[in-house]
Amino acid sequence: MLLNDEVGMLRKVPLFSRVAPAKLKLLAFTSDRVRYNEGQVLFRQGDEGDAAYVVLSGKAEVIVDSSSGEIKVAEVEPNEIVGEIAILCDVSRTATVKAATPLEVLRIRKDHFLRLLTEFPEMTIEIVKVLADRLSHTTAELTAARSKARQANS
Repeated sequence: MLLNDEVGMLRKVPLFSRVAPAKLKLLAFTSDRVRYNEGQVLFRQGDEGDAAYVVLSGKAEVIVDSSSGEIKVAEVEPNEIVGEIAILCDVSRTATVKAATPLEVLRIRKDHFLRLLTEFPEMTIEIVKVLADRLSHTTAELTAARSKARQANS
């Protein structure tokens, strides 16, 4: 795929929609386009956060290890980003992400990702929106699960 095609795909990602085309071209050039087969792991819970991934095509599952086994907590689709929490919080990966279908991603190295956030404050706002939305969904699911557990114990 040509660099301009990658720039076009990045423009569709809400996170990058307001970034200047020249900067997106640089991002596409310095990032790695990676393909995964269904079932292949992008990264594992506990790994060091060295990159964020923008899904270009296909779907990925976000899985968390728990005392009762693996729990699928989310699905990531085209134009969505995954793996940014470990970069932003400088912590190990909070979940395992694996390809649910054949998957193509743009792997953005930590240093490039952080530089973009510094240069484009509007990207930082978009990241906060993504994280707030995820937190809201997680809180709602946790509340529902607790309510179900209480009903089962009653």
